[in-house]
Amino acid sequence: MDFFTPIVDDPYDFGRIAAANALSDVYAMGGIPRTAMNIVAYPIKSMGREPLREILAGGAAVLKEADTVLLGGHSVEDEELKYGLSVTGFVHPEKILTNQGLCAGDCLVLTKPLGTGIINTAIKGGLASNKTIRRVTDLMATLNRQAAEIMAGFKVSACTDITGFGLLGHIAEMICGTDKGVTIESDKVPVMVEADEFGSMGFVPVGAHKNREFRKEMVLAPADFNPVLRDILFDPQTSGGLLIGCMEKDASALVQRLHGEGIEEAAVIGFVTESNKNKIQLL
Repeated sequence: MDFFTPIVDDPYDFGRIAAANALSDVYAMGGIPRTAMNIVAYPIKSMGREPLREILAGGAAVLKEADTVLLGGHSVEDEELKYGLSVTGFVHPEKILTNQGLCAGDCLVLTKPLGTGIINTAIKGGLASNKTIRRVTDLMATLNRQAAEIMAGFKVSACTDITGFGLLGHIAEMICGTDKGVTIESDKVPVMVEADEFGSMGFVPVGAHKNREFRKEMVLAPADFNPVLRDILFDPQTSGGLLIGCMEKDASALVQRLHGEGIEEAAVIGFVTESNKNKIQLL
């Protein structure tokens, strides 16, 4: 179950993004979403019914794309608008993926570029162009379905989707309490160009600073590491991509398959080590 306040102005797009975000957790576990229920908190007296119709229509469109049936839902009147879904999916008991299980030598593959939190902050500040708004909106509304279907053809040790904790926060969860470390080759991490631009201007969400503070003891970086890139690596994402752990011998083939199916910015961004236990080394 996942729901949140609007991150874009267009109600239809908000519905699309919220639905894609809620479905993502099932894909990250190797599952197939089948049914969903709407969760709505809505200020009916101040906003009227039409924005709500658009939100629900956007969510329904993405559910249709995911071959997921909407069974109903629940709504409450609230002063602050919130929307999301509770999703039920299916997965074979022996094929469930979790966010732990990485093996030394595994590569990490990321399927979507980073930077949605920073760009959304700039949108709220009125600085983003219509082209940028459209691009980041479509990225967040893109399902992880195709990436998950491709992933199913490979031996995957662990998987998670990148959301509110940012890339480094979710990697920290993958190795926390294990005897493994992770090295990230920062120049290989896909990043939206606009995120670098707006990050340089200081449009970094509060969540990125909180993520950094919470995991600062686990992250090792050179003294001269680019501070803007560091913020991007901690940037809280909405409906981010999958982070997939797989054997090194499969990583190139997995990325090629993703590219061939239109997931063009997918990339191998790092690898798992037996050194630096419980640490993330940034290069």
